[in-house]
Amino acid sequence: MNGRDRMIAALSLEIPDRVPHWELAYNESSVINIARHFTDDLPAAGYIQNLDDENKIKLINSLLLIIEKLDIDGLTLRVFPTAEIISDELFRDDWGVTFQLSPVGEAAVLDGPIKTAADLKQFRPPSIREADLLTLIYCAARFKGERALVLSLQCPFRRSWNMLGGMDKLLYAYHENPALVHQLARIATDYTIEALEMGIRLGADIISLDGDLAHNTNLLISPAHFREYLKPYYHEIVDYIHSRGLKVFKHTDGNHLKIFDDFVEIGFDGIHPIQPQCMDLAAVKEQFGKKICLMGNIDCIETLVKKDLPAVEEEVRRAIEIAAPGGGYILASSNTIHPGVKAENYIHMVKAAHRYGCYDQNGLPLTAQVKK
Repeated sequence: MNGRDRMIAALSLEIPDRVPHWELAYNESSVINIARHFTDDLPAAGYIQNLDDENKIKLINSLLLIIEKLDIDGLTLRVFPTAEIISDELFRDDWGVTFQLSPVGEAAVLDGPIKTAADLKQFRPPSIREADLLTLIYCAARFKGERALVLSLQCPFRRSWNMLGGMDKLLYAYHENPALVHQLARIATDYTIEALEMGIRLGADIISLDGDLAHNTNLLISPAHFREYLKPYYHEIVDYIHSRGLKVFKHTDGNHLKIFDDFVEIGFDGIHPIQPQCMDLAAVKEQFGKKICLMGNIDCIETLVKKDLPAVEEEVRRAIEIAAPGGGYILASSNTIHPGVKAENYIHMVKAAHRYGCYDQNGLPLTAQVKK
């Protein structure tokens, strides 16, 4: 099997030849720190939005080198529209959303184009262009059919609060202006389906619908609000993806057990990242492992940041032992490979996944075989 086959098999709740490994994202500095183990031809440090074309290409090639050298089964591609650079740390995207870049993670939303219902009447969302998906086109030319190309798109929840300029504003609107909330979700859903049509045509194999719905102790919104304001739109998007023959998973951090059944009902093929700080992998496997592919769970807050290599190996071994039997598991970090992750720990994680994750004819990974 190749990487694409492994990823799709796992998302189909089938048993590949080994547990697949993939990551939702790598920050720029993470790519450089890992790639320096394989090459000296590295890009300049900096946010991708601020790099010149030569260094952007070097950054992408450094990531692809990591994928090849570590034999990673898939890689995530995103929409990168032309951005208006405001300063070294601020930019505005083609939706009119202003972001502040961060050296430790994803950019923070500072402002959005919609303040009132009147703003919405005049608002025209952008159309997706092939130029916005150049990384997908570039990686498809290199990896199509061999490694899974995962197209990551913002879910309607995330896209809606971006348009309003902050999650707090959207949560307020849930109570004060339900009509506005539905209009925003409609705009986000229509754009997502438009982007999906183009992304699938350009080579995407799997879709990630991104946007956190929970924190460590509870949901960010009530289950009732999720079912009223988001679930129908998620269902529409997932149905479209399945009609095109692709798999789709939901990314959300936090403890989302109260709506896990809803994710299954919607038809998501996978759920990422089963955050170890607030979700028990064994309990989730027992309850949902025959219904949906589990993805992630290797701690990127403590283990990949602070612990030694034996601790990394033990966590990988344990996750595979718990979640891999019978298929339906993709190993990944508990969020992304952010700048705090030690390059050595990440590399060791991938090698340990390959070492322990091979399946036998009974659908048991090596860890379970050894224990047996």
